[in-house]
Amino acid sequence: MATIKDVAAKAGVSRGTVDRVLNHRGNVNPETEQRILEVMKALNFTPNKAGMALAAQKKKYCIGIILFSKKNPFFDQVLEGMQDKSQELAFYGCSVYVQRVAYDPHAQLSAIEACKKHSVDGLILTPYNDPRIHKEINALTESGIPVMTVNSDIEHTSRLCYVGSDYYQSGQAAASLMEKLTQGPVRLGIINGDLKILCHKQRMAGFTDYLKGNERFKLMDRGDNFDDDLRSQILVESMLEKHPEINALFFTAAGVYGGCKAVQKIMEETNRHFTIITFDEVPTTIELIRKGIVSATICQEPYWQGARSLELMFRKLSEEDFTPEDSYYGKLSVQIKETI
Repeated sequence: MATIKDVAAKAGVSRGTVDRVLNHRGNVNPETEQRILEVMKALNFTPNKAGMALAAQKKKYCIGIILFSKKNPFFDQVLEGMQDKSQELAFYGCSVYVQRVAYDPHAQLSAIEACKKHSVDGLILTPYNDPRIHKEINALTESGIPVMTVNSDIEHTSRLCYVGSDYYQSGQAAASLMEKLTQGPVRLGIINGDLKILCHKQRMAGFTDYLKGNERFKLMDRGDNFDDDLRSQILVESMLEKHPEINALFFTAAGVYGGCKAVQKIMEETNRHFTIITFDEVPTTIELIRKGIVSATICQEPYWQGARSLELMFRKLSEEDFTPEDSYYGKLSVQIKETI
């Protein structure tokens, strides 16, 4: 019986390319795809999904999942995608072991240790960008446990692949929106999540690089809210007290609801206008858009991130010939008052 390896060798392509054709995942030149299909026909190749199911049921894979705190509702949507996909994969004998942890390296290290004690076969996590987390990822990989990052990546590790957004690009998109939605001088405040989270750092870099040299924009203040609404409210209140000229805010992560409570109070008392750009389509942010407080939010397919990462990890564990790409990027979309 022909294998994916046989098809790849005969067609002169990688096994990953054959896999993309098999699963209709695009990104294959039409001529190459046709050649692969002809080779499959010539070799009488058919994917043995029943055999894969039997093998997986026998092994009963358990995949560990570590996501950030329940205080950030974005990850509720990531987890929803994972839970729906896990129900599908239960047929193949696959289960998941889920933990939600605070934005703290010690909490994440404890969660990784718990996954090891639970004897997970693979690990999907949103990593805290810390040398101790780097070390743990590399150690798990060396021990034969593949590690995949979701939503935020981590640099200089042996992680298997990354599933999420291109955050530098999303930061540039936010800056472009800010530029288009404002007129005249813009006095800007930036509310970041945590610069130890790589995606927050990348968004900030994309945003500031895009606006560099634009004389209309002046950064007045910046601070971290650690994705916490109360901290965000206190931070924004302090910013606006110190810099009453601020007329635009950029939230790189969560804490939007708390930060906008401070803004709403000022808007009601003074009739001042603010241009506010945020991320994610969480219910509280959508309500703020409806009220005219948030100008626009950039969405990044959290459900897809969860479902896709779990699918890829299962395939890595159950398919001998499967090699994932380095990164899988979701599509960006924008919500404004007129689109919700």
